[in-house]
Amino acid sequence: MDLTVLAIPGYVASMGLEFRALERRRAEQGPSAADYEWRDTITSLTMGFASLAAPIVVPKLVRPLVPGKGHYGKVLVGTALGALAVSVAADAIARRAGGCREAGDPPDSSPRAREDRAPESDASPTRGPRRLLRRALQHRHTGPAARRVAGAAAVTAVTTGGLAITTSWATLTAPHRFWARRFVRDLGTGPGAIVLAVLGWDFIYYWNHRFQHESRYMWAHHVVHHSSERYNLSTALRQPVAEVLCTFLPYGLLSFFGIRPALVETARGVNLIYQYWIHTDTIRKLGWFEQWFNTPSHHRVHHGSNREYIDRNHGSIFIVWDRLFGTFQEERAPVVYGLTSNIKTFNPFRVIGREYSDMLRDVANATTWRDRVAHVVRGPGWSYARRSAPVRSAVLVEEHPSAV
Repeated sequence: MDLTVLAIPGYVASMGLEFRALERRRAEQGPSAADYEWRDTITSLTMGFASLAAPIVVPKLVRPLVPGKGHYGKVLVGTALGALAVSVAADAIARRAGGCREAGDPPDSSPRAREDRAPESDASPTRGPRRLLRRALQHRHTGPAARRVAGAAAVTAVTTGGLAITTSWATLTAPHRFWARRFVRDLGTGPGAIVLAVLGWDFIYYWNHRFQHESRYMWAHHVVHHSSERYNLSTALRQPVAEVLCTFLPYGLLSFFGIRPALVETARGVNLIYQYWIHTDTIRKLGWFEQWFNTPSHHRVHHGSNREYIDRNHGSIFIVWDRLFGTFQEERAPVVYGLTSNIKTFNPFRVIGREYSDMLRDVANATTWRDRVAHVVRGPGWSYARRSAPVRSAVLVEEHPSAV
């Protein structure tokens, strides 16, 4: 039984208690970003339920598309390769036609242009396929049309190729595969195995969480959780649903070391339940506990859009990973929650899809495959700076790639 499902009554009861506490504080101190706002809360709860349904529904939908496993895997890969070829050809045509004139531009006075405008007789030796091709490429509509074709084909290649990669990765890294190839004996289900499972999951989680802030296609999945401008226990339930579009460091690696797949799943539940209670503004500092464990104070930093708080405190249960790997930040200044460019919507579909649509638009508008790949795999701040989006500053983009 999924521990996160068993914990639902606890979620509801604790949110009720927090709501009452925040209402009392609001009456005494005024409103704050921790207060419940019913539209925001409904969005968070909706996405929480969607995150429970997605692992059940989505794998069944994409299973036929998995290369080497599903009936349509070859079609998916073929579509990606075909779209890639079309985009490369269209890019070449757009570059060749790059010097074409738009309507209203002054006529080109170069010798070649004068030659092309010169009248020709039927017997002209220069008349031929090459000359006709050059004239076609110089047509004022050729370049823009080729760019549109290249952009559409690139989006198709990225979506189908990306899905082929992520679904193949999920299949290859399934926990039972690692368990079948383990090189440590079965550790059983005792306390020692449970501790190792929770500790190992937490370590892998740190890196996956960090990767989700440092690579845009991963950030497009994770940004959902950071999209609220509020911070209370309901925010913890605002979970992403598009894991099928990600490539995570596999938690099944734990099974190499004798940890049973069922115990790996238990560690997942423990990890998620722990993360729930740290999404609150009603608990301040916790003394010595802050040195070793993730706390509400540390996690408030993680949800802040303040310059000094961006891409900090990625740990789940333990904060020692951040201290060891240079991503720790103490809570000092008041936290500004949300994104640097907030989405201003409570529509769950727009919350889920906004960053994906922006990413694909950047892919379509790029003119080289080097830039297209960068828009997908580099930090989101690189793309925002590239298209002059409202990012905090150029220095910030360099220091914190996921500057949103």
